[in-house]
Amino acid sequence: MKKYLIAGLLVWLPLAVTIWVLQAALGTLDGVFGWLLSGSQVILPAAASGPIELLRQIPGLGVLVVVLGLLLTGVFATNIAGQWLLRQGHRVLNQIPIVKSIYSSVKQVSDTLFSSSGNAFREAVLVQYPRQGSWTIAFVTGKPGGETALHLSGDFLSLYVPTTPNPTSGFFLMVPRADVIALQMTVDEALKYVISMGVVAPPVHAPSVVLAPAPVRN
Repeated sequence: MKKYLIAGLLVWLPLAVTIWVLQAALGTLDGVFGWLLSGSQVILPAAASGPIELLRQIPGLGVLVVVLGLLLTGVFATNIAGQWLLRQGHRVLNQIPIVKSIYSSVKQVSDTLFSSSGNAFREAVLVQYPRQGSWTIAFVTGKPGGETALHLSGDFLSLYVPTTPNPTSGFFLMVPRADVIALQMTVDEALKYVISMGVVAPPVHAPSVVLAPAPVRN
């Protein structure tokens, strides 16, 4: 009986979790759409409240509108006029107390993570943590900068060590490049490995190598 229950659980649990995640994402997008419709009711005349309520009841319309809005925003942000307006908006937000601290921090992190030219979270490595001889998976987020770089002699890497099974929290480390072992697995494979607590091991692509120190140029 126990064997059959576990087998049934292994069949339905991934499907149930997938549906739950999709429902949460769709619910968030529909909530954004509903907020936009509520705001439009304040601006538009009372006669438009009926059609607005009909739009609110169409399933999936919120997802379509939000995705379309993101695409249009991206098109707007990639042309000269849009970039100029965005710079003006950034300048205004950076002048508002409290708001500027939150906005600038979030913007720096998002620009680093989603920039096509950046290196954040594009490489998985092995590092000894939390003690010598104990290894864990980490993600390269770049190199130490600012004042910290002045106190570190040699070639160092900035690493993010995720916790399991929730990789959204973790630890930030700055370690010598020579102490890090590069992995051939992709970031997605490494995340699956972390989230599954080592149960779902990624395939072996090629032997891992130690990242040698970068050559010093005179």
